[in-house]
Amino acid sequence: MRTYDIRIVSSELKFKEHNTPDRYPNRGKVNVTSLVSRLNEEKKKERNSNIALSVAAVSAVTVFGIILSI
Repeated sequence: MRTYDIRIVSSELKFKEHNTPDRYPNRGKVNVTSLVSRLNEEKKKERNSNIALSVAAVSAVTVFGIILSI
């Protein structure tokens, strides 16, 4: 009779294998001002991309309307 090596692969076992203090040795204070400035930069980028997308959509509708009216 053969015996088989049964290996359980679960997220819980994988999670236990990770040693978080060794992965992040320099755990210090969080610099809130840098996080807020990064958040503001991301908001500006998102706003600009939303404006560009809106302009492109309005332009496409306008061109399509002009083509249909001809």
